[in-house]
Amino acid sequence: MNQPLDALLAEHADLEKQLADPAVHADQAGARKLGKRYAELGPIVRAVRDLDQAREDLEAATELAEDEAFAAEAEELKVRIPQLEARLTELLLPRDPHDSSDVLLEIKSGEGGEESALFAGDLLRMYLRYAERHGWKAEVLDGTDSDLGGFKDVTVAIKSKVPTADGVWSRLKFEGGVHRVQRVPVTESQGRIHTSAAGVLVFPETEDVEVEIDEKDLRVDVFRSSGKGGQSVNTTDSAVRITHLPTGIVVSCQNERSQLQNKARAMVVLQSRLVALAEEQAQQDASNARKTQIRTVDRSERVRTYNFPESRISDHRVGYKAHNLDQVLDGDLDAVLDALATADRAERLAGG
Repeated sequence: MNQPLDALLAEHADLEKQLADPAVHADQAGARKLGKRYAELGPIVRAVRDLDQAREDLEAATELAEDEAFAAEAEELKVRIPQLEARLTELLLPRDPHDSSDVLLEIKSGEGGEESALFAGDLLRMYLRYAERHGWKAEVLDGTDSDLGGFKDVTVAIKSKVPTADGVWSRLKFEGGVHRVQRVPVTESQGRIHTSAAGVLVFPETEDVEVEIDEKDLRVDVFRSSGKGGQSVNTTDSAVRITHLPTGIVVSCQNERSQLQNKARAMVVLQSRLVALAEEQAQQDASNARKTQIRTVDRSERVRTYNFPESRISDHRVGYKAHNLDQVLDGDLDAVLDALATADRAERLAGG
């Protein structure tokens, strides 16, 4: 967001006029795009107005400072104005272009066999509960069950119900990486603590960006839906698996009622993954340092540890620790995500 401040304010005013026109909403996708941008600019406009008002109030209070009440107000405003200026500076920093986006989240079991698959199921429930707490819509698109009721892999779409500058991606983008669990597995008869891991991949859903996908580069397989949540389980060959041959990316969807619907949803997932891959490669080519998500589920390469004996959650990227594991696994993730967001903000302010 490098536009001059006056240009941003003018853009916000223009978007407000456009969104007030009923004709604009005939194109739902276009209106949603305008709404997202309007929501993104909203905090900046409010910060500018708050700062302008505080400066006006300070000028008036200073003129009337012979009165003790106005003198006290002036002193308070002298403290508040630098805080508002810092807030505006922070808001004007270049934003992650996907912050207002919805996400596609994949969880894959790794080292630890059935225990890892059970932990993958725990992570899925954690994210579903977190989405519920925030009023987001979460939908499991596909999953492969394990023998004991966990997941070998599972894909879920998480969407906000209304456009907002700080959307689902702005919160869950920090979840990518290897999550490690330390506990006594249900398969362990002697009570020994084991360590296993599951991998989480997070992609912004790129509804406003398209990548060219050649049908000749796709292998499309259909199969019978199975497992939890399928609406047509074991009745028709409606599930769809798409392999993008040049990259080897495989996506599947089985929760829609028809083969065509499942293919359409799978193509959305494939497009988002290809856009994420293209962006990552472009940034690497430009030698732009980026925290990449870990693609291999090796428990030694972890971003977070969930220690059951001590009820401890530890995020190793920012040194965050808390002893409220039950609450975190029930979707109370805001404290750890706030710590990650604060560290990210500090790094951007420092020009890192």
